[in-house]
Amino acid sequence: MIVENNKNEATMSIDEELDKIENYVEQALYYARSNTANQDYYIRKSKLENIVNECIKKNRKVLIEEKISINTHDLDIYVNTDSKWTTFILNQIIQNSIRYRKKEEQAEIEIYGFKGRENVVLYIKDNGMGIKKGETSRVFEKGFTGTNGRILNKKSTGIGLYLCKKLCNKLGMNIELESVQNEGTEVRLIFPNNSYLSTI
Repeated sequence: MIVENNKNEATMSIDEELDKIENYVEQALYYARSNTANQDYYIRKSKLENIVNECIKKNRKVLIEEKISINTHDLDIYVNTDSKWTTFILNQIIQNSIRYRKKEEQAEIEIYGFKGRENVVLYIKDNGMGIKKGETSRVFEKGFTGTNGRILNKKSTGIGLYLCKKLCNKLGMNIELESVQNEGTEVRLIFPNNSYLSTI
């Protein structure tokens, strides 16, 4: 409340740091619970649009302040998942897009869904700095920060995408990533059209 009622450069900086602390705490809590995730998730029909909107709402402050363009479409699709865990996974991906944007040009994030016969795919694309060739195969390794994390974001923990992969495995989902350095990154969350999950 003090920050909200006293807007200036110093309090805005404090607010930004508080957001970072909140994100790190949330990440730590999910990491601590990841080994027992099967005791804490509830699979049910969830609408992609609701999950995406929740993540955008969570990041709206930095998206507005940094003038990051968000383009969402084709999200009127239902998937079988735990919406809380999936929101956390998507939030990690969006925060990476924000963190590794190119400062010298308009940052853009596109999020959309595609429903196929065997699965539903949620695409998250950005026009950020991308990942160095040869490092994309390691982004889901625990503690791997890569060139971007070591040079451009020295506070990177290398835990975010590792957690995403681990939680996706628990939920019966898949996650894929493709990136071109200086052009951008595409992440795909793949939800199976599984008859067993559909009955839960």
